[in-house]
Amino acid sequence: MSETTRKFFDALERHGHERVLKKTNGTIRFDLEHDHEVDHWFVEICGGAVRVSQRNSDADAVIRADSAFFDRMVRGEAKPLPAWLRNEITSEGQFRFIVLLERLFAPPPGARHPRALARDPGGRR
Repeated sequence: MSETTRKFFDALERHGHERVLKKTNGTIRFDLEHDHEVDHWFVEICGGAVRVSQRNSDADAVIRADSAFFDRMVRGEAKPLPAWLRNEITSEGQFRFIVLLERLFAPPPGARHPRALARDPGGRR
């Protein structure tokens, strides 16, 4: 398992509560493939509270990806929804969790929030 993946899930667990997930309840299992093995990451979301484990349990959604590609999503180099459309990740179960992933992963490198850009007079074009 890559250090990037471990840090992502550790940070998710450590943070514990994600404001953007306050109306979300459900479970997601990530099956990350590498070297003919599969690492499982199980994420439970209950009203914004997030718990992470490595158990291989049934979930509301199961997302499968190559471990190296998952690292790219963690770094913001790839986005989950377009990756799903290109079949770079696959899923079973509730589709709403694919959309939800957009909120959990880093923005693309160099990206700025539109409000921050609007407040910065030097950033306008």
